[in-house]
Amino acid sequence: MSRIGKKPVEIPSGVTAEINEGALSVKGPKGTLTMGLSDLVSYQLEDGAIAVTPANDTKAARSHWGMQRTLVANLVEGVTEGFTKVLEITGVGYRAQAQGKKLKLQLGYSHDVDLDVPEGLEVKTPDQTTVEISGIDKQQVGQFAAEVRGWRKPEPYKGKGVKYRGEYIFRKEGKKK
Repeated sequence: MSRIGKKPVEIPSGVTAEINEGALSVKGPKGTLTMGLSDLVSYQLEDGAIAVTPANDTKAARSHWGMQRTLVANLVEGVTEGFTKVLEITGVGYRAQAQGKKLKLQLGYSHDVDLDVPEGLEVKTPDQTTVEISGIDKQQVGQFAAEVRGWRKPEPYKGKGVKYRGEYIFRKEGKKK
């Protein structure tokens, strides 16, 4: 029994959801998101909530149950509040600058790294060592943050690189004489 899957996803006021032709569409103050529905799970709109239940009693249906409920909850949260990932840059000369629909990173390479910001995302740089990525699609926000972090992952000796805010970097001791 999925503890997460048992709970219905509450739909707050100002948000509308509809199920049609194998897709769930959620519309809220920040925009509209659509998700394809799994055949292994059934979805019902009832009393201002979306209930997710396994379609049959197979192991595959039960394993999809909790994940599908979480995906529905992410749609509702995305159109109401949105998602934000904050990246911190550590290192001498390492910096970031948002320029319209581009993110310019200086990460110790011989060239600047210019990244195009995907449609639907907003990137801000409050200072040179902080990058805030926000949007309504949790998967898209996380994917772009991972791509930015992938250009210079934090290294364990000095901690230089791009890391998520709150991420712990396991530090190693250097060589001994």
